[in-house]
Amino acid sequence: MMFDLKAYLPILLMFIVAAGFAVSQVLISQLIGPKRRTPTKLMPYECGKDPVGSARERFSVKFYLVAMIFVLFDIELIFLVPWAVVFKRLAGPEFGLGTLMYVEMMLFIALLFVGFVYIWKKGILDWSQAARQEAEAEAEMLAGQSGERLRRAA
Repeated sequence: MMFDLKAYLPILLMFIVAAGFAVSQVLISQLIGPKRRTPTKLMPYECGKDPVGSARERFSVKFYLVAMIFVLFDIELIFLVPWAVVFKRLAGPEFGLGTLMYVEMMLFIALLFVGFVYIWKKGILDWSQAARQEAEAEAEMLAGQSGERLRRAA
């Protein structure tokens, strides 16, 4: 069996079309798009948090807890996919493990639910009124700063 480079031509063509599409969209947006520069547009943007204060500001531990819980539940959810793929085959007459597999998965889901209730009761997912008030105060401060910049620019 010989190696045929022509068999890979469609893949190369797909990469060329994808790169051409990406480059053309960027160029078109640069040529046609609006070019008004405002202080708000020129301000750096970082993950939904407006850059106010020092770069050394400490974040609440809740941010990290929510991220870890997301990863934890995401990884646990990944275990459901292989189980669902092999369940029908192992539950069939050849192996006869349907009831055992079902009970094990229900136990796994029950443990997930217990973990979810635990973190709910601990208040990790509770974004209290204090957090909302802090976000509103930060937004008002940003609005005041952008107003000052506009007044200085005029």
